[in-house]
Amino acid sequence: MADRLVFVVILMASVFAMAQGLSYPLLAFILERQGVPPALIGLNTAMTPLGIIASSPLIPWFAQRLGAARLALCSALALAVLLFTIGAWQSLPVWFVARFLLGFVVNGLFVTSETWVNLLAPPDRRGRLLGIFASSLSAGFALGPFTLTLTGTEGWPPFLVGVVVFLATALILFLARRRLPEIHGGHDGQMGSLLAFLPLAPFLLLSIGVVAAFDQSVLALLPSYGMSFGMPETSMATALGILIVGNILFQIPIGWLADRWSRRGTSLLLCGLTVLGALLLPLVIRAEALTYAMFFLWGSAAFGLYTVALIELGERFTGSMLLAGNAAFSLMWGIGGMIGPPLAGMAMTGLGPNGLPLAMGALYLLVMVTGAVPARLSRAGDSGRP
Repeated sequence: MADRLVFVVILMASVFAMAQGLSYPLLAFILERQGVPPALIGLNTAMTPLGIIASSPLIPWFAQRLGAARLALCSALALAVLLFTIGAWQSLPVWFVARFLLGFVVNGLFVTSETWVNLLAPPDRRGRLLGIFASSLSAGFALGPFTLTLTGTEGWPPFLVGVVVFLATALILFLARRRLPEIHGGHDGQMGSLLAFLPLAPFLLLSIGVVAAFDQSVLALLPSYGMSFGMPETSMATALGILIVGNILFQIPIGWLADRWSRRGTSLLLCGLTVLGALLLPLVIRAEALTYAMFFLWGSAAFGLYTVALIELGERFTGSMLLAGNAAFSLMWGIGGMIGPPLAGMAMTGLGPNGLPLAMGALYLLVMVTGAVPARLSRAGDSGRP
């Protein structure tokens, strides 16, 4: 039964990730057609991560008041209403408010789904199941933009696809609600809070912030980086697609390695590979085949740090503190996603195009050094099993 529920949660997460992946490029295309300046498009897009940041401290409180299943169900229904609103009122002021609320409510789905997978996964298979979860999320986000090639970006069809997908998520939640685990408070009956969690896992929180910075920086600046070396747009689009495919395929083997070896050791290995990739990329960027291979491996290692952080979180925390930890992860994802692209942009301005991989390498080197110190001083610092 537990295994079936894990895959129900993974299916639910993949479905709403697809709708989220559809909404970002769809709204950007519409705003571009309306002649909205790029800076204003970027500011409008930033409303969603801002909503995620604002909602993160409140998720544990809502879960306590409503119950985790009811919170997730209300979030899915609210997402359907918000996307319908965005389609019906294509007005920039309305979109600023709606996209902030979109980030606010989507966080309820992300946090509860991550918590449920960790609660339901047997300890000896947690890594593999969370690898499947991370791969499914990546596949869902990647499928979203592809859906636009079938629906187009004009009129109601793309919006209706998103609305139907969110309603399907709500239906899955409604049918499974009685079998999904509730998230209970600690031994004193109090729910864990984000503030209580923050000092308990600085390495994990830093890891999530850095992965978010990598993810958003590469998505935003990779086309500029490649074209600086004379690569055509089609080649850079292919490279970005290869990076996403690598993310999808490699998270399950990474989870398997974390199960068989060490959580912290796997994190440090992935950081080392990402730093190495950042140093090698400037040397191979003019060779198209090598560049594709590098993106396949580099992106997989970089994003794999997120998967291992989720695994370690589930091993170290339970109940309401696990929920608070996932809320803290969302907070760090929002912060990293907002800080990363400007930081990488400044590095490219100061160091030239190679400032992008070098800035990303420096961030992962920071995680590597931070994680290596406690792992070396104490076995208790490594929550993995040899």
